[in-house]
Order: sequence, then structure tokens, then C-alpha cells
Amino acid sequence: MKKLPIGIQTFSKIRDIDDNYYYVDKTADALRLIEQGSYYFLSRPRRFGKSLFLDTLAEIFLGHRDLFKGLHIYDRYDWSKKYPVIRISFGTGDFKSSKSIARNIKYALDSNIKNLRLNMPSFDIEEIDVNFRRLIENVYEKNNQKVVILIDEYDKPILDNITNKEMALAARDILRSFYSAIKDSDRYIKFVFITGVSKFSKMNLFSGLNNLEDITVKSDFATITGYTHGDLQEIFSERLEGVDLELVRKWYNGYNYFGEPIYNPFDILLFLSNSCKFSNYWWKTGNPSFLIEILRQKDYFFPDLEEAVVSEETLDAFDVEKIDILALLWQTGYLTFDKKIKMIDDYQYKMRVPNLEIQKSLNSLFFDALVELKVPKSRKLMEVYQSIINSDFEALKEALKSLFAAIPYSNYTKNRIAHYEGFYSSVIYAFILSIGFDVISEDITSRGRIDMTIKTLDSVIILEFKVDSDEPAIYQIKEKGYFSKYLKEGKEIHMVGINFSSSDKNITNFEHEKLEE
Repeated sequence: MKKLPIGIQTFSKIRDIDDNYYYVDKTADALRLIEQGSYYFLSRPRRFGKSLFLDTLAEIFLGHRDLFKGLHIYDRYDWSKKYPVIRISFGTGDFKSSKSIARNIKYALDSNIKNLRLNMPSFDIEEIDVNFRRLIENVYEKNNQKVVILIDEYDKPILDNITNKEMALAARDILRSFYSAIKDSDRYIKFVFITGVSKFSKMNLFSGLNNLEDITVKSDFATITGYTHGDLQEIFSERLEGVDLELVRKWYNGYNYFGEPIYNPFDILLFLSNSCKFSNYWWKTGNPSFLIEILRQKDYFFPDLEEAVVSEETLDAFDVEKIDILALLWQTGYLTFDKKIKMIDDYQYKMRVPNLEIQKSLNSLFFDALVELKVPKSRKLMEVYQSIINSDFEALKEALKSLFAAIPYSNYTKNRIAHYEGFYSSVIYAFILSIGFDVISEDITSRGRIDMTIKTLDSVIILEFKVDSDEPAIYQIKEKGYFSKYLKEGKEIHMVGINFSSSDKNITNFEHEKLEE
């Protein structure tokens, strides 16, 4: 049985016969890129195979044909043409100050001097754009051949400072100067490929690089990274005997770039490595703390984000001075495209959560952004889970009261929507969804909108919330007849009305009734 290439970003290692790793062939995409153009940009979430793809491109341009035996490109590419390759990666390093960013850029340039065996001195830390141009020119002159430039994690110095606007702007300005060297060196360049997590505005980061083609949402390259369901069945079949593939699809598939939906490869490799045990592998490898901080700075009704519609302009105009939360959640992999909606002269995009893993992770993220519990969250999760599974609504009342009591008072005072119904329903919505229940917020019926519906195997729970109201919330459920929508499902129907006090910061009235047949 072949080995799983977990965390391996070196193409030659994966293709080494002695190592015997699984490999999903992406060389057809690489060949089309080389044949169709010269300057490309690709945005994908972390751990999606971007670095491995860049290394694959490097090996192609270096002419290492033997590594590609049996792959799509092997008999379709002119291996007699070899090109020198400049590689820049910001995947690791300290970027918390302008000096540290400059030092990391100097290190990257000096590494290329060494690796390409150039007869030139180490670069000065100043004038990074001039240094980059000088490197490109020297590589061209030594090899008498145009240069390939591959840049990985191009945006990390900015993202590492995204909650510090002043430093993020400084990082953006440094990188803009650095990348301008590409624009000024066109005569020496054969091919450029730039990847990262975010999709920053071209105007602010790649100013002047007008020929940079963004293939992020081009259907022709939808599967350029990641695994398709077909890849899973074909390449990893021996490790999937007896596994429910539809459940695998539900848990991990669903990232949509307007082609065949894909899996995060890191997710799948960890799933296979752990004897096909279902878990939140991608989330566990790196909870993005900067996202939690940004969510805390924004006043959103979180349930709305999962069914949101975003404009093409919003996705293309993301920048330090204009952080749109929908664009950020899409770029970091917590939202994906559901469908493209044609308007008069542009497009709108309806978004959705990719899969069950991300649904659980996203709502855990939302909950952490809304509250900072004084007790372990796992204990509260178990209390709420048990009460819903057992239809024990007295226990649910106590669990929710205990949950809100565990939220520090300061968390309410710094959240400007804490006196609105949306805050309390957002906390419950995110918390219950992170457990894994099927939850519908703003559930549309012919008689109005249910605030929240929870569906289990045996029951439907209809919840209504009111803040600072003398009228018990359950009255609205009965008056509007919200339960009518679910009468034909053959499940127990429970009505729950919850009243909150913005001054007490907790539940003041909790009523439950089971709908009798």
C-alpha cells in the first residue's frame, strides 16, 4: 500500500519510486497554463495544495522529465526547453514589523542567489524592488534564457497583521513595491505564477501588473488544487473499502469554483491516515485567530452569513482598508459559491457552507467571536446536546441559562448588538450548529418567519426569541401557527419561547409545549 503524502510539498519526493507516495495528477492543468499564457494568480484556502502545485511547475520548467513518467504531461511537453526558476515563499517567518518583512525578503532573494549559483553579492536590505529586478536580470544573463517566477503565500505578511491596520498597510506597501519589479522586468520573464489565501485588490497590490490573469474562479481550473470525488475513488480506493463514500462527501466535499466540487486534500489525507474516522481535521490544523478578532470587530447577525449574496466587485476589491467579512470567509475556506446569478451588467454570487466539517467549524468560530466563556466550552456543548437529544426542555432551559451566565459582562458591553434579539439568537444558533444539529435560522413559512428551527431524527423544535418584551415568546408560535409547516413530517413538534433581558443579560422566561396530535 502506498504512503500518504501528508504535509509534503516537494514534487520530487512524492514521485520518488523508493518513497512510493500517492499522487493525484495535476499536470494537465499545468500544461494548459504554460500553453495558454504567462502571468497567473490563484487564490485558495490554506492547505489546499498550492505549494505542491508550484513545485510541480518548477520541476516542469527545469526539464526534469523523469519525474513525470506516467503523468499527463510526460509525452505532451517539449522537455528540451529548460528555464531558470526563481522561487519566493512567505510561508514562514516573522512579519510583525517593516524591518522583519524586509529581512525575510532579503533572505528569499539571497537564497535564490545561492540556489541559482549566481556570481553576485548578498543584497542590501534596502531597495527591495531594485534588488528583485537585479536578481531577475542576473538570472536571465547567466542562463541566456527567460526566467520563471513562482511566488507562494504572497499575502502572508499582510494577513499576519490584518488586525493591526497600520502595520497591515505598511506590509502592503512593502509588497507592492516588491511585486512592481515583475512589471518592470517583463522582457526577461517567461512565466509567473502567484498564489496565496486572499484575493487582494489588484489596484492596491499589483498596481501596473495588468497582464496578471486571475484564475481563482475560472471553471477551466476549478480543480487545479484539491481532490475530486473521482480522484478519491480512483487513487485511494484500497484505503476506502467499506467506507460510506456519500458520508465522506457530506463531511468533506463541496468547495466550488464553478467546476466539479473538490475536497481539501489535507483533510482527506488525515481522514485516511486516521482509519477513516470522521473529525474536523482541517480546523484542528490551525484555527485562524485573526478571523475571530475581525468577527468581534463587526456587528453581524451571523446566521445571515451562511445564505449571503455577494457581488463580484466585493470579491475583487478586498483590501486592508475594506475588509468585507463575506469575502474574507470565502477566501479562508469557510464559505464557498453556491451559484452565480446574472444581473444586468455583472454577477452576484450566492454563498453557502461547503460541507459538514466546515459547518461545525464555522459556527464554533462564530461562537468564539461572540463570547468568551469563563468555563470550558465542551462542558456546555454536552449539556445542550444531551437536553436536545432527550427532549428534556427543563434541562435545556438550565443549560442555556448557564451558558449565558458564563459569558463575561465585558463581552456584552463591547458588543454593540448585545441588546438586540439578533445577538442572543446568534449565540444559540452558532452554539447548537457547532454541535452538529440541523438548524434553520429565519425559517420561512407561509405564515411568517420562525426565528429558529432545530431538526433531529425524531423531532422538530420551533424556537421564538424576544428581548425586553412582556409578551411570552411562545405566544407568537401558537398565534402564527408556525408548526403547520412540519405537521406532515411525522415527528414530534416542540414549541419553545425564550424571553431575554438586556439588563440581566440572560433568559427571563422559558416556556415549552409539545404539540399534541
